[in-house]
Amino acid sequence: MTELDTNDGRGQGSVASGSAWLDRYAGAMIGVYGTPQRVLVRGEGCYVWDSDGRRYLDLLGGIATNALGHAHPTLVASVTEQLSTLGHVSNFFATPPQIGLAERLLSLLDAPEGSRVFFANSGGEANEAAFKMARRTGRPRILALEGAFHGRSMGALAMTHKAAYREPFAPLPGGVEHLPFGDLAALEAAVDDSVAALVLEPIQGEAGVLPLPEGYLGRARELTAAHGALLVVDEVQTGMGRTGAWFAHRRHDIVPDVVTLAKGLGGGLPVGAAVALGERAAQLLGPGQHGTTFGGNPVSTAAALATIHVIERDDLLANVREVGARLRADVLATRHPLLAGVQGEGLLLGIRLARPLAAHAARAALDAGFIVNAVNPGTLRLAPPLLLTGDQAATFSAALPALLDAAEAASAQQEAG
Repeated sequence: MTELDTNDGRGQGSVASGSAWLDRYAGAMIGVYGTPQRVLVRGEGCYVWDSDGRRYLDLLGGIATNALGHAHPTLVASVTEQLSTLGHVSNFFATPPQIGLAERLLSLLDAPEGSRVFFANSGGEANEAAFKMARRTGRPRILALEGAFHGRSMGALAMTHKAAYREPFAPLPGGVEHLPFGDLAALEAAVDDSVAALVLEPIQGEAGVLPLPEGYLGRARELTAAHGALLVVDEVQTGMGRTGAWFAHRRHDIVPDVVTLAKGLGGGLPVGAAVALGERAAQLLGPGQHGTTFGGNPVSTAAALATIHVIERDDLLANVREVGARLRADVLATRHPLLAGVQGEGLLLGIRLARPLAAHAARAALDAGFIVNAVNPGTLRLAPPLLLTGDQAATFSAALPALLDAAEAASAQQEAG
């Protein structure tokens, strides 16, 4: 163990600076993520510590992933017990956690008879499975929305809209069309008997935490059902309690054909799922037509079962609704001139700014001990652990005016050169 390896973030042992870690990062990692903002070494609940010993309130949760925060004792115990019992088997075999998790997801979704689950490792892989299901219908067209983000593997990327993600890897799999976000007339004109699938996020996280307009999901279900097309609801970011319900689409009183999940499902461990609701969707992929070495492994599925258990036991869905509503109200109450509004549901919130200063605001927040995300130039995204308390949330809303002042000052300084 080198001197750099001994720091635990508590100031114990030989302390290595963040800059030393970042030098090593730059020399070892492919630079797809740019320069990391900090090197994090420890977490507990809703807080994390960096390699210089500074504490941060984690209001991003690994981008809506750490549903139970950091080092949750129930999750740690479940993973430890499973890994000490059976860590991995090939997909030639089944395990009790895999089967149990599939059954729990079908139950939470009130899945109709004949529904089935495919486990993957991530949201992108779950959406790749949905893409293959759509292809298996034999129909040529897949519809997605402008602003959509469904992943970075080639099929998922074809359904993702942002040109900067797509263009370096063209040509992508064909047949995907992107419709204007929230435009019912465009949707009605596009859906016909040639459509294999319509793929939607109830709230577009990467586009700025944009909820679909009221009535859109309901109409999408009517149109796809009438024309025999699959309705695929991407709940990778919105699912598993993030909005205050198990799944965001349930508020719209619809039953999709496919629901894709990941992020919060495993509480921080890599697991994704494509849930086919009903016999038609479940039979689209047959033996040998899709697979993954690690998907549905016993450790990750045990973590997901533990996550579901804690959400139910501690009534975290109610906490999400209550703390999310308080956080929204407190942010709006700041009445800062740079604040343009708050959108989203539960603990997936976008703070809209009147000017494109989100990157400056996110840096100011980090310097002040808060982790948030500038999801686009004019929006800060919050997706904290589901167990965030009202008092913890209040520390951020109280600090927000100063953070926005700092963002404006940093922008003015940058413009002055």
